[in-house]
Amino acid sequence: MPRIEPLTPPYTADVDRALRRWMPPGVPHEPLTLFRVLHRNPELASRMFALGAGLLGHGLLPAMDREIVIARVTARSDCAYEWGVHAATLAPQAGLAPELLRATAQPDAVAGASWSPRHTALLQAVDELNDTARLTQPTWDALRAHYEETHVLELLVLVGWYRTVSLLANGLLLEEEPWGARFPEATP
Repeated sequence: MPRIEPLTPPYTADVDRALRRWMPPGVPHEPLTLFRVLHRNPELASRMFALGAGLLGHGLLPAMDREIVIARVTARSDCAYEWGVHAATLAPQAGLAPELLRATAQPDAVAGASWSPRHTALLQAVDELNDTARLTQPTWDALRAHYEETHVLELLVLVGWYRTVSLLANGLLLEEEPWGARFPEATP
């Protein structure tokens, strides 16, 4: 049971409009539990929407790269809730193969998976940022071999944003969405 109860229908007209903005058109699911909890504080939800929607809908990183970063950040944060939402919807839409998606949840995401050098650099960056909140020069150089400065800036914000989302979902004890992908067990 979440620590803060999500809103349930019927929603006020304002909340209904806001929740529909947060969900992609034509999605057959109720608005996410996370969104319904956030709308207990509509002002905060509104401020968060701008950055979240901007990163997902208007970012410069290729969709697959964005989803690799999100999967790895949420996996490293042990956030089954957000990992499962993206794994069930946005990661497949972005073309992230199921075996690579599962690899993002392993202790060593690169071992045994056939990542491109660009994606290996992304995973290394996420792991370093998670472990130290810094990037070593070799990791920075590996990123810059594949990305412009604008992309790297977005990458840093994306990692921080999904770390924040993971902390929020974990702190609220959000249970996985019923339609979400299940977080894979770590392989020895």
